[in-house]
Amino acid sequence: MQATIDHIVIWVEDQLRSLDFYERVVGFPGVRAQEFRDGTAPFPSVRVSEHSIIDLAAKSSAPGVDESFKVPGASGHRVNHICVALPLVDFEALRKRVEDEGGDTSVGLENSFGARGLAPRTFYFTDPDGNVIEARYYA
Repeated sequence: MQATIDHIVIWVEDQLRSLDFYERVVGFPGVRAQEFRDGTAPFPSVRVSEHSIIDLAAKSSAPGVDESFKVPGASGHRVNHICVALPLVDFEALRKRVEDEGGDTSVGLENSFGARGLAPRTFYFTDPDGNVIEARYYA
């Protein structure tokens, strides 16, 4: 089997605030950002890679809050964390942008196992809604 992650949906309080954070701080370009601003798309996304995106869904549309969003098991809870793998130069640049934004990057691991084996170093940070993101690079 050859599979890739197509998309991940995370709940956010303010979609535009989150879009700004992921574009400006994390460096992921917006997808359907203008359409969302124009009211023609229900949520914006950000592109992680050629084949994967993160959808920024309004927490107010979570099941139990908005019954039009009826996805079984989608309770509105955040996931444990999302991990992004980057080249070392981009890993260091992301750490600097997060720190410049006032984010904490002090928690990290060495030789952490992931999809491509052991990553020499990782660090964790949170987005404006408390979603945890792990950044790593592979040697």
